[in-house]
Amino acid sequence: MKPQDMKDLRELIEFLKQYQVAEFDLDRGDIKIRLKFTQASPAPGIADLARLAAVPVAAAVPAATPAAEVAPPAPPADPDAGLHIVKSPIVGTFYGSPSPGAAPFVSPGDRVEKGQVICIVEAMKLMNEIESDAAGEVVKCYISNGQPIEFGQPLFSIRP
Repeated sequence: MKPQDMKDLRELIEFLKQYQVAEFDLDRGDIKIRLKFTQASPAPGIADLARLAAVPVAAAVPAATPAAEVAPPAPPADPDAGLHIVKSPIVGTFYGSPSPGAAPFVSPGDRVEKGQVICIVEAMKLMNEIESDAAGEVVKCYISNGQPIEFGQPLFSIRP
């Protein structure tokens, strides 16, 4: 390699380190360069050590408890658990009401029955009524009126 090429390579390496690039490949004619950097965990700084020193020992070490009393924290309850998702059976445009200005077919909080029309999807100038495939309470509508939708895209969530 020429001295100028070595200088350019050093500058490239410094640039890649500065912007924390993990890998870099260069292929120019007869020159092929592959660089891989490993990210070492930073050593604790003085601020980290001062913060650790400020923690009282009693707070850092919990009181001894029998193993039977220690229980793992309960996972947070998922509010969407058990919801049925009504998905679009076709690609098209979503309409939540039978005509512009009319009341929507369903709104969050409404009770729906299986087979009840909950929206319209326009596809190729045809208005397709979409029916609920589950009975329950409408929790959420995921689509805005007039929005284009894809096949399988969630439309509503229903709590059975």
